[in-house]
Amino acid sequence: MSADRARVTTFVAVSPLDAFEVFTQETDLWWKKGPRFRFGGAHNGVLRFEGRAGGRLFESFDDAGESAFEVGRVLVWEPGARLVFEWRARAFVPGEITEVEVRFEEASGGTRVTLEHRGWDALSPTHPVRHGQDGPAFIASTGMWWGELATSFRLHATRTRAPRD
Repeated sequence: MSADRARVTTFVAVSPLDAFEVFTQETDLWWKKGPRFRFGGAHNGVLRFEGRAGGRLFESFDDAGESAFEVGRVLVWEPGARLVFEWRARAFVPGEITEVEVRFEEASGGTRVTLEHRGWDALSPTHPVRHGQDGPAFIASTGMWWGELATSFRLHATRTRAPRD
């Protein structure tokens, strides 16, 4: 793992298209709640993707969606194969962006989902998002954070989309 990127992989017992749909259309159902995982702190909203290149990943805090935090824009939208989106934390200033790529690859009995969050080297080593951690420690903790989310995604996808015997 380089100091610039965190990568996690999980396996889900559903097709690549189902895995993509769960990841992008059921985001709010599998993405953990709470200030450690959400962007509104104590004010959890609804987290969702606008399903297209150029669409947003955002958390809205009212029914009309007028009060929202835009996490980033979708750069690549390839259902069943690949998703790439920008990533901004609340501590980012305008122009500070990292990037998340999610690949959905057919594997025996389901889909291997690989998530890579990259671009951290563009941020100062003293950036507040790093919480005082050096490069390797920060990337390791970022990987663990995404790992918790990947586990939540896997459990949700398996519970809602996996074929039943």
